[in-house]
Amino acid sequence: MNLSQSADAQISTPLIDNFRADVLNGLKSSPKRLFSKYFYDKEGDQLFQQIMQMPEYYLTACELDVFRNRTGEIAEAVFYKDSAFDLIELGAGDGMKSVYLLQYLVERETDFTYIPVDISGNILSVLNEELQNKMPELKVVPLEGEYFSMLDKAAGLSVRRKVVFFLGGNIGNMEIGEANNFCREVRRRLNPGDLFVIGFDLMKNPHTVLNAYNDAAGITAAFNLNLLSRMNNELDADFNLDQFQHYQTYDPVSGACRSYLVSLTAQVVRIGDEEIAFGENELIDMEVSQKFSPGQIMEMAKSAGFQIRSQIADSKNWFVDSVWQV
Repeated sequence: MNLSQSADAQISTPLIDNFRADVLNGLKSSPKRLFSKYFYDKEGDQLFQQIMQMPEYYLTACELDVFRNRTGEIAEAVFYKDSAFDLIELGAGDGMKSVYLLQYLVERETDFTYIPVDISGNILSVLNEELQNKMPELKVVPLEGEYFSMLDKAAGLSVRRKVVFFLGGNIGNMEIGEANNFCREVRRRLNPGDLFVIGFDLMKNPHTVLNAYNDAAGITAAFNLNLLSRMNNELDADFNLDQFQHYQTYDPVSGACRSYLVSLTAQVVRIGDEEIAFGENELIDMEVSQKFSPGQIMEMAKSAGFQIRSQIADSKNWFVDSVWQV
């Protein structure tokens, strides 16, 4: 899809095919599951913007604290060599946090290109327009698609040093094994001296964590249910949203915060030519939001082949942006 198109532009055919295949594979598995990367259509983007504004949802405020108040430390960690580089942000979203660093680097006439990567063409077009308005001198190359295919594409754009950002605690949206494999795959695509900056949500009071994903206003529930609406709109499905209910758990021992949808009745849902049967009270595993200990972060970096260059935490020590070097 041409990223200069309006926010109303539809998702491209290859992505629709991947979307359909992932949905059918996930709902035919046991237990049923869906992939959180598909939350972000236009409506999903808007709902997540609302989630980030909720007083219970501390993650955005914590990482914003880091990027707004410790910008110089991040810039120093990123720009440790007097050389041009590409700043690749996986899952860039609206760029709310990274814009502070971008502005800081632009003001100091740093030679770099910003490459935001996201599966949502809608949010990329919005981000690109806002950045061009705020910083017309900033070199921006938006890439729409899956992380690794776009990381491969970004790596081929130049021979300059690479700095890869993965912010927002998004590493926590994977099971621990998946997260370890993800970091190894990123490492495989980088060269000595390249950096990987990851945002980790740290373990904390379990009430604080659970409240962030189970808000009284029901915005998180609407965000999860919106994926069913998206499947209705884009995959010719016939989910009745009133027959599904949001359910949230948090295990403070493992650090896994999990979102589910519960089928309130025995029912059959059609997705195109396929039919998926649900039992009463059957669950769909929607998302994990893993919380980490400092020891887990150190072990993950080591096992993936990185050295931790620095760790930059928010004022509450609830969240850390960890800078790893190849």
